[in-house]
Amino acid sequence: MPKAKGAESAVDEIQKLTFEEALKRLEAIVESMEAQELPLDTLLAHYQEGTALAQHCQAKLNAAEMKVQELEKSSKGELTLKAAQRTEEE
Repeated sequence: MPKAKGAESAVDEIQKLTFEEALKRLEAIVESMEAQELPLDTLLAHYQEGTALAQHCQAKLNAAEMKVQELEKSSKGELTLKAAQRTEEE
C-alpha cells in the first residue's frame, strides 16, 4: 500500500534530524501524550511520528556503533574491527 504524500514528507523531515533533535522531539511527544487528554486521531498521529523518530534514533545509534567498531585501535596502533560489547537490554 503506497504511503500518503504527507507521510512521506514527514519521514523525509525526520531523516534530516540529528540524533539529538529527534530524541528531543520524541521526548516532547511522549510528554504531550502523557500530560494531555488528546483525541484518538491526535494520539495515533503522535504515536506514528514517535515510532518513526524512535526508528531514526536507533538507526543513528547503530551507525555510530559501527563507526566505533571500525575505528577501534589495537594495542599496536593498527585499526582493527572489534565488536562493541552489547548489554542485555538490547
